[in-house]
This record gives sequence, C-alpha cells and structure tokens, in this order.
Amino acid sequence: MEYRDYYETMGVERDATQDEIKRAYRKLARKYHPDVSKETDAEQKFKQVGEAYEVLKDPEKRVAYDQLGKAGAAGEEFTPPPNWDAGFEFSGGGFTEGDSAAYSDFFESLFGQEAKQAQGRQRSYHMRGEDHHARVLIDLEDAYNGAARTITLQAPDLDARGHVHTRDRTLNVKIPKGIRQGQKIRLNGQGSPGMGDGAAGDLYLEIEFKPHTLYRVENQDLYLDLPVAPWEAALGATVKTPTPAGVVDLKIPAGSASGRKMRLKGRGIPGKKPGDIYVLLRIALPAADSDKAKELYKKMQQELAFNPRAALGV
Repeated sequence: MEYRDYYETMGVERDATQDEIKRAYRKLARKYHPDVSKETDAEQKFKQVGEAYEVLKDPEKRVAYDQLGKAGAAGEEFTPPPNWDAGFEFSGGGFTEGDSAAYSDFFESLFGQEAKQAQGRQRSYHMRGEDHHARVLIDLEDAYNGAARTITLQAPDLDARGHVHTRDRTLNVKIPKGIRQGQKIRLNGQGSPGMGDGAAGDLYLEIEFKPHTLYRVENQDLYLDLPVAPWEAALGATVKTPTPAGVVDLKIPAGSASGRKMRLKGRGIPGKKPGDIYVLLRIALPAADSDKAKELYKKMQQELAFNPRAALGV
C-alpha cells in the first residue's frame, strides 16, 4: 500500500489553517475537474485532491492523520502502525462525494470503517446528538478483575485563527469483568450535544488489549509459551505456571515434546462461558557454559542413541 501525503497533494503546509485548505481545494478542484480540464490525468488528480480534502477538511481525521507524522514520501510502501488510532475520538463526517470505491487503499486502511459508520448515520435526520467513537487500550488483567480507570481521549479543536490542535478529554470509565477484545463500552450522553431539546449522543469505547509480555489473546482464550527443562519434559513434572488470576500447578506428562499443547480449562477471560488458557511447552536447553555442563552434554552424546533428524530420514 502506498503512502499518501495529503498536504503535498493539496500544496499546503502542515500547519495550514482550515480556510487555507478550503481555498486550496477549490482552486485544485476547478483545475482538475474532468469536465473542464484538458490534462490527460485530470480525473485521477481530481480524485486524489478530493481524498486529501476529505481528510484535511475534517478536524477529527486531520489530527489523527497528523499523528502518523510524515511517515514517508508519497508513493512509498506504508503500513499503519498497530493501534495507530487508539485514543482518538471520532464523531463521523462521512465521505465528501461518492462511496468508498472512490478512495485509495491508504484512505480505507485509516478511515474506512469510521467513515462508513458515519455515512450510515447520516441517512436520516435526528434531533438527538451524534454518537462518538474511540478505541482504547486496556490491560488484559482488567478484563479478569474489572476495574475503574481514568482514560484520556484526544479530540480536535480549532483556535481563533483556524489552526487545528488537539485537546484532551479525561473520563472515568468502569471496565466490566469479562469484557473481550472488540466489545464496546457505552457512555450515555458523552457524544455531541443534541439540537433543541434533543438528548446528547453517546460515546462508544471499543476495547483493545495492550500487548502482553506473556499471553496472546484469541477471542476469550489465552495462549502461553511455557519453558520447561529437558528432564521435566522427559520424566514428567509438576511446574508453577502463571495465569492472569494467579500461579497454578501444571502437571507435565512424561515424554512430552516441545510444542505440546495443554489446556487449563476455564482459566481464560471470565464470562458466562469462560475461555481457556492453552499452554504450549517449549523445551529450554541449559547453557554449556561450564566444564561440568560440557561434560554432561558429552556424556549424553555418548550414551543416548538420539538422532533429532531421524524423522527426516537422515
């Protein structure tokens, strides 16, 4: 996917005011409109200008895009960083013209889902205020125990001269026990104000887990790589094993191979039907960093008829 520098496309500086961006769009839209322009690539440039304006005219999209920084030169390969938009508050805005097919893969990867949701909301008129959406990162342990957390969201703000800045909004949020990745917490009345006597919209926080040093999360299940000594795997042992709810004893059957999967039933993310923890055994070899250790390895080499490549026929 190619990176798109929307400021370069519009011919404006990155600190341009919203009025400057609007003037630049009007000028370029007239220049490249397919009905009047004689340039061979007018239609393509017209679409590129429209896409750039869709992002830069909308303070919410603009501040999120600005957080990427100048990620590369236009046309270079680009992949959005994981969770790049976490903590940004979106209320919508929709597409300027047409539908998602009119926009590049770059735009879709950053704003596609948010824009489609907004487009759907705009099909009918309501006095009720608009809902806001944001993705937030929480610790896995919060899903096990429940928690009360203070979170800070970034939202756009325009100064008196029309420059876009971010302002922080701090909220106290109750995280329910058993919440899973992708689920949403609804905060009543924390969206846009309503019109007239209409109620304010709501704020929906989509939950994402922070990367964990020990566990990988898949739906309600966790996966843990557990190092075991060669003799524990060969002879069997009971070993201490961490879980988010505390340490448990896990019985390793004799003759276990590296990669063996073992299940701790019901110890995954809590819920009506709790998830499981899958433990993957990883045999860890002692270092041959002393004379005694080297002698033990030599003795095994001499006395054990062991060929790790026998299954390969060599």
